[in-house]
Order: sequence, then structure tokens, then C-alpha cells
Amino acid sequence: MATRLAFLRAINLGAKRVFPKADILRVVTSVGFEDVATHINTGNVRFDTRMRSRPRIEATLEQAFASDRGFDVPTVTFSATEFADLAAEAQQINADHPGLARHYVYLLKEPLAVEQCAAVEATRTEHGRMLVRDRAAHALLTPGYQNGTVDPLGAARLLGVATNRNLNVIQTLAAKWC
Repeated sequence: MATRLAFLRAINLGAKRVFPKADILRVVTSVGFEDVATHINTGNVRFDTRMRSRPRIEATLEQAFASDRGFDVPTVTFSATEFADLAAEAQQINADHPGLARHYVYLLKEPLAVEQCAAVEATRTEHGRMLVRDRAAHALLTPGYQNGTVDPLGAARLLGVATNRNLNVIQTLAAKWC
């Protein structure tokens, strides 16, 4: 059995995309995954599975979520080892950029092509910059960026299927589940 972490995109936003933790647990368990746990109500899930194929795991979850909810729930998964490495790299990136106001990590379904990485990293402004590392894109925001802005650097549209978490959540989940 391998431990996987899943990150659900665009749930619990408004009245139409509601997906409570108890329902997430039920649906993930119903497709045969074991030892399922969630962290806060923003779509962070840990489970064990015998499946090895990331695309197959994601497709299984997405089909089950759509069937249960009646709307698509894009899902990005990592092995526990991959996520622990991602979290360690995020911590190092944060340490290499002191004075940040915020550090968000976009978790990507697929790695970006070289030209996509260049386009994402070119979104740099006086409010911050983006760094792409494999299936993670780091939004490094400086003091003065407009807090509450969903995509202050205008890079999210370039990332494909992705969902973001702040550095604190990334670190908490790595410590708790990896």
C-alpha cells in the first residue's frame, strides 16, 4: 500500500460547490482507498492505495466526486515521498527569499513545458514573482501586494489544472502525513 495525498480544486466556494469533509471521506473510501483522512475543509485528503498510476488514481477520484456531487472536482495527487520533497523544497525557497508577505504553492496536475515555465516566471512584478519547480509553482509575494487578490501576478491561467495552498498548509500536511 502506498500513501497518497490528494488536493481538490474549487470546492466549498459559494453555495453550489459544497463538498463537506465527511462526504469527501465517504466518497474516497467508497472507491476502495483506505485509511482516509482530511485536513480542514479545503480539499486536502490522505489515503492508502494499491493503485500505482497517478493518472488512474486521479481519474478514479474525479469520476467518483463528479458522480457524488454533480460537478467536476479536478484533483491533483502526490505520493507521500513526492509531497515531502515538495514541502522541503518550498521551505528552502522561502528561506532563500526573506521578507515575503505570502508564499503560495500551486500544485500542478502535470509538469509544465519549458515554454510554459518561462511564461509563468515572466509574470514577475513589483509585487512578487513565480518560480516553477516540477509540479509546483511558487507565488512569492512581497509586502504591498493586494491581499485578497486571487491571482496577484496573473500566472494562474498559465498553469493548467492546479490548486494552491499557502506555505503553512504545505508544511503542516508534510509534517502530519509524510
